Amino acid sequence: VANANTGTTLTYDLPPLPFGTSALKPMIGKKTLETHHGKHHAKYVSTLNALVAGTSLEHQTLEKIMKASYKNKSKPAIFNNAAQAWNHSFYWNCLKPNGGGVPNTNQHAKLVEKINASFGSFSEFRKQFADAANTAFGSGWAWLASDRKGNLSVVKTIGADNPITSGGLIPILTCDVWEHAYYLDYANLRPSYVDAFLDKLVNWEFVAENLERAIDSGRNWS
Repeated sequence: VANANTGTTLTYDLPPLPFGTSALKPMIGKKTLETHHGKHHAKYVSTLNALVAGTSLEHQTLEKIMKASYKNKSKPAIFNNAAQAWNHSFYWNCLKPNGGGVPNTNQHAKLVEKINASFGSFSEFRKQFADAANTAFGSGWAWLASDRKGNLSVVKTIGADNPITSGGLIPILTCDVWEHAYYLDYANLRPSYVDAFLDKLVNWEFVAENLERAIDSGRNWS
């Protein structure tokens, strides 16, 4: 979600999808994207704007709002909407037409190296990620996250939580497993959606870029 200055008030805008609403068919249909992005994601953004207006948080980045409101009993709605706005913006960039499968070793050598070092093999990473996505009870997210040295782990979160707030890690990939992400296309067959996500949709270029940023932040941190 982008921050846009309008006069003296900082507002949060709904970012456009990085692809057309028909681009991910048949894995994710046009109606799903129109509803998921144009209604659910849009609602999180508009609700957040209303909640932070006139408060000390309205000039903060989404990351700072998430951290300030996480587990704050007076700000649960602010956290939920800020985190869901951030999570969805991140999720859209994790998707691409004709994506998924095994990342290309030549194009994404560092990512492949870190996956193998952290999980032993891509197939083991895939198993752990799919398990996390399929066992998130109710509504949640599955993540591939990195520490500042490039050590990777699969993280499962419930509701709006993400690795930034719940684990102090840096997300590099996510799969949305709230029902509105897949129900129109897969009904209650979440594992079929997760398989389609992993095998046909993952934007490995974006994941590799996120890993590089995570490692670079570690260099700057030390």
